[in-house]
Amino acid sequence: MRHPLNRLVVASHNEGKVREIRALLKPYGVRTFSAAELGLDDPEETGATFTANAELKAKAAADAAGMAALSDDSGLAVDALGGAPGIYSARWGELPDGSRDFAMAMEKVYNKMRAVGGTNTARFICALSLAFPANGVSTYVGKVEGHLVWPPRGDKGFGYDPIFVAHGDTQTFAEIDPAEKHAKSHRAAAFAKFIAAWFPDGPITNG
Repeated sequence: MRHPLNRLVVASHNEGKVREIRALLKPYGVRTFSAAELGLDDPEETGATFTANAELKAKAAADAAGMAALSDDSGLAVDALGGAPGIYSARWGELPDGSRDFAMAMEKVYNKMRAVGGTNTARFICALSLAFPANGVSTYVGKVEGHLVWPPRGDKGFGYDPIFVAHGDTQTFAEIDPAEKHAKSHRAAAFAKFIAAWFPDGPITNG
């Protein structure tokens, strides 16, 4: 028997991710809490893959909060850089005080790509893990292929969005409407698999 998902904690302190996941969950009547709202600490990400880190964070949040937890581990994989920054995407922008500067991270990507040359193809990857207290965990993986541009463009996204253009688009993820991004992003692809597994009857309708 499946657990009811009428509420869960979004196991992230990244407000951009929390906003996106809340927007994706809203049609399904799920009440969400962020890790910050519940005062939960971020566990150390010791996994070697997006899936391992997503599962680690989901399990820690579920056990600490005593409710279902949904965790996203995602990042940018650049072909010319052998898949980097990958699971270290956020850390490429980390400052000594623990805050993150993605303008610096994007410049680091650009400088490394310029140094090695080659293709500008890249992809965003998302592993979305759902865990229950002292129970199992399920993970759903989504990807979106594209290429990188420079200089960064747009102010609607977060992270590496200003330099990423999805296949078939001419605008970056930071230039397109958030609703359009939600429909095609790596997170949306992983989320679609999650929804198919846990909400097979579709969104809640009013009336």
